[in-house]
Amino acid sequence: MENHFILAIDQGTTSTRAVVFDEHGQERGSASQEFKQHYPQPGWVEHDAAEIWQTVAQVVPKALATARIEAKQIAGLGITNQRETVVLWDRKSGQPVARAIVWQDRRTADFCRSRRADEAWLSERTGLVLDPYFSATKIRWLLEQDADVRRRAERGDLAAGTIDSWLIWNLTGGKVHATDYSNASRTLLLNLQTAAWDSELCQFFGVPEALLPVAIPSAGDFGATTGLSFLPDGLPIRGVAGDQQAALFGNGGFTAGQAKCTYGTGAFFLQHTGNHLVRSRHRLLTSLAAAGGQGSGGRGQKSGVRSQESGVGGEGLQYVIEGSVFIAGAAVQWLRDGLRFISTSADVEKLAALSDPQQPVIFVPGFVGLGAPHWVPEARGVVFGLTRNTTAADLARAALEGVALQVADLVDAAGKDTGLTLADLRVDGGMARNAWFLQCQADILGMPVVASTQTEATALGAAFLAGLGVQFWPSLEALGKLTQAGRRFEPQLPQAERASRRAQWQRAVRAVIDFYAGN
Repeated sequence: MENHFILAIDQGTTSTRAVVFDEHGQERGSASQEFKQHYPQPGWVEHDAAEIWQTVAQVVPKALATARIEAKQIAGLGITNQRETVVLWDRKSGQPVARAIVWQDRRTADFCRSRRADEAWLSERTGLVLDPYFSATKIRWLLEQDADVRRRAERGDLAAGTIDSWLIWNLTGGKVHATDYSNASRTLLLNLQTAAWDSELCQFFGVPEALLPVAIPSAGDFGATTGLSFLPDGLPIRGVAGDQQAALFGNGGFTAGQAKCTYGTGAFFLQHTGNHLVRSRHRLLTSLAAAGGQGSGGRGQKSGVRSQESGVGGEGLQYVIEGSVFIAGAAVQWLRDGLRFISTSADVEKLAALSDPQQPVIFVPGFVGLGAPHWVPEARGVVFGLTRNTTAADLARAALEGVALQVADLVDAAGKDTGLTLADLRVDGGMARNAWFLQCQADILGMPVVASTQTEATALGAAFLAGLGVQFWPSLEALGKLTQAGRRFEPQLPQAERASRRAQWQRAVRAVIDFYAGN
């Protein structure tokens, strides 16, 4: 029986999904499973890493069954994951030492604020800003809570990593502790020019290097499945990337100048800059891209199996510039679960369309702080312009517009940093199914918005990388033929009205920042 399929595991913030793709890049079957979110204190967000692993074991067999194939027909396995979320576990038992600290978590805000004077050199070294968003401050916090945990970490008894590393460890029966460049570049511990863990950064954050996984290219050798009840031994894991870089790759963003925005729990805009490391002047982030290399584990495709050394040097590295909006789909979930305005997330499209455009409601959805280009972790969500006539429809419209306006700020900042004007913006993710929202996004941007035919481009990107790694697909050119543009939304809002609405938005954002972070 020939191996005609690629399996992708997409481990997200609120659910885990497994997807089977065929040689045409078409989804043949999938399954997903939500898991519990833990909020022990205001601003704290945690996951049970053991539960996350259980969801993987649950969704993979279901996806194979839905696709009506057997596991032995899988040629390779790809992984994509929520980035920055950190797991600390015992190497011998394989059990987590504590709950995973999620990327949305704000508990390290005081530490970041107290070290603000160091941000310039940290940003120069890592391409990131000093913010609770990133992994290093989370690992530091975990090690500070218990002196015995720190001693075990320094002895090498513990392992730490982002969710991809946790899944790789479990999939390989504890034989491989690895991550890929795209995830590693989101930790505040990786030197962006060398793709190697940086001893000065590790010392600054108090993270023993013995904790860290080997970092290798996204289409590298991450070992093979071992000792699992739901997959056979020996299935090669050949593609790993953080969710946003994977989504760019799944949208066909292989080269400089291509850009996408993925709307999930948050909204994430990425623009590929090729081998050019762009230093943002507008507090956007620079990270390593998911790169296919030679497509076969060739030159530069260092294995995570045989070595625990740092990643290779800078030859062939690819970069992205990125802006992150922490709350996007989560705002729709708030309308559904918190305010109970809608029964399902899909209902928000019809509700927003009922809004009176003359109602002056502006919603800054800073539930867990403001991301790029502001980086104000103290901020919280604020609604402006409430009147006696404000309806649920007006709040729904304002929530969607708040996401679109934040994304427009990111696109503008990236254009100033790169000197490039985008021809259009490719979009994917859950909110990309909402035609009203995509028209709103095009109007606010003043440029066409093109929906991906694969709304879950994240999983497709992981599959593409794995497929290149096992030569399921021969080249990037072959992958390019599989990516197709979907529905196109042209801007319809007059320029004067667009400028006025964006100016009002900027005043609202400044007011939020002044209220929560002003001196």
